[in-house]
Amino acid sequence: MTIQGGLDALFRHDDQVFVAGDLFWYPMEGAPRIRTAPDILVVFGWSKGHRRSYKQWEEGNIAPQVVFEIRSPGNRFGELQEKFQFYERYGVEEYYLYDPDFNTLEGWIRHKGTLRSIDWINGWTSPLLKVRFVVNGNTLTIYRPDGEKFASYVELEEQRASALLEAKSAQKKAEEEQKLRQAAEAEKERLAAKLRELGISPEA
Repeated sequence: MTIQGGLDALFRHDDQVFVAGDLFWYPMEGAPRIRTAPDILVVFGWSKGHRRSYKQWEEGNIAPQVVFEIRSPGNRFGELQEKFQFYERYGVEEYYLYDPDFNTLEGWIRHKGTLRSIDWINGWTSPLLKVRFVVNGNTLTIYRPDGEKFASYVELEEQRASALLEAKSAQKKAEEEQKLRQAAEAEKERLAAKLRELGISPEA
């Protein structure tokens, strides 16, 4: 959710970048059994919008260029190997596999028609996404091109709550300052009226 949400936010203003999670991808028309469902896929050069599946022949024949898989205890080695071969065969440019249990990230990038392993993934910047991967402590952190990190839902809620608290504090301060200005104006008017009673011009 953090990765997909971060990518959605990163490309929210680009109508030609489609991001989806757990969506079946069918690369060939008339071959419904040839399919897979990446945990996250990114397609450059095609429009956003809801889809029940990604049928490549209906999408300008553009294959997803970037895919992510999040490893879980139920994933068999053979299943991941099959997915790797699928991605290599059907045109994926960048493939990332993250294991949250062991906090390990692997990556592959297309070179001369095959997916080649990225030797040093920690600190790697994706050529297509322009995001940087950092593995430290017990988690994976992804940084946007502007240096901001992808935030989890909890972190976003904390940021929202903090911003709301700051906004309320600023509003309260502005209201207090307004009251002080009004009190000062009222006092000024009171003193001016007193001077007039004494026959003295306040302006003078």
